[in-house]
Amino acid sequence: MKKVESHKLHGGDLQVWQHTSVTTHTEMKFAIYLPPKAIVNEATETTETTAQRCAVLYWLSGLTCTEQNFIQKSGFAEYASRHNVIVVAPDTSPRGVDISGNDVPDDSAYDLGQGAGFYVNATQAPWATHFQMYDYIVDELPNLIEQHFPASDQRSIFGHSMGGHGALMIALRNPQRYASVSAFSPIVAPSQVPWGQKAFSAYLGDDQSTWANYDSLALMKQSAHSKKLPLLIDQGSGDEFLAEQLKPELFSQAAKDANYPMTLRMQDGYDHSYYFISSFIADHFAHHAAALQA
Repeated sequence: MKKVESHKLHGGDLQVWQHTSVTTHTEMKFAIYLPPKAIVNEATETTETTAQRCAVLYWLSGLTCTEQNFIQKSGFAEYASRHNVIVVAPDTSPRGVDISGNDVPDDSAYDLGQGAGFYVNATQAPWATHFQMYDYIVDELPNLIEQHFPASDQRSIFGHSMGGHGALMIALRNPQRYASVSAFSPIVAPSQVPWGQKAFSAYLGDDQSTWANYDSLALMKQSAHSKKLPLLIDQGSGDEFLAEQLKPELFSQAAKDANYPMTLRMQDGYDHSYYFISSFIADHFAHHAAALQA
């Protein structure tokens, strides 16, 4: 692993690391924020000399994003510091060239290929070799974080748009691995909207029966006997993608039918941007901190 950035922020340490991924067969970057309790300080009468293990909150970003968008725009660090939560924000796909020097596949459209991994394990050419983002987020990245940083095995997950889809889907598939989940403006029914249909067709093929494993709406409908996680969704009523791409009402109804305790908050006038995320990020940290400390 190679540290490529380090910045002091709200009493903690914001770092960006690059590592060779055994899952994507490429170099991958992730940002990590270590709150004050997770940092080794010089001994004084009021501080400890050893870092304490802290719970980890994973953030999944949306289309076109890298590991940078969330750490620069969301205003998260004040709340990560307040709740002493480590925050990890990975890239949204493999990029560039792979470990053999071959170009990672891409598409000219913004909603497919690099920057648009959709957090699935691709099965179709040319994507399957590198676009294994589900395994990267669920297995490889947490193992790396818990090995190299003062992270406990307590985790929660949240995200925005495509990353909201990823967070909900991953939490619903792996409720034993997470304490809570939340999302801003998530793509909750990817099999039924243009963004998801395009990505799933390319990455998973035309057999739509394989799509259900990565569709949060389908997973919610199957969740009646699963562990229920605290679940919060914030959605702006002024979001330009609300009607065509997001459809939160479908997910809300499925949760009600499955007796899954979720909170959907429609926020009047807010759009799809980080202006929206930064307005309510404090609530999401409080949501996760309550579950992680329970």
